[in-house]
Amino acid sequence: MPKIKEEIEVIEEIAPPSMYCVILHNDDYTSMEFVVMILRTIFHKNYNEAEAIMLKIHEKGKARCGLFSKEIARTKANQVKILAKQEEFPLLATVEKDL
Repeated sequence: MPKIKEEIEVIEEIAPPSMYCVILHNDDYTSMEFVVMILRTIFHKNYNEAEAIMLKIHEKGKARCGLFSKEIARTKANQVKILAKQEEFPLLATVEKDL
């Protein structure tokens, strides 16, 4: 019996992963300096970017700090929570799916 080799072309469309943004929320207790430090260390913003985001948080009540994969966004939000707790600040970081 002859061997027949069949080639099948499989085309799979792989969707890019969903992205999530980390949002810092304003409160009446967390210092502006601490927020700038968080933005510089966890989100790797330069001083001018960190200051601009901090002012937006202060004026608008919240601001996006970056766009990441789900796991990285959750990790960064958790890092904020840990550092804020160590310094006894109630700084809130949330993660939202990017639209």
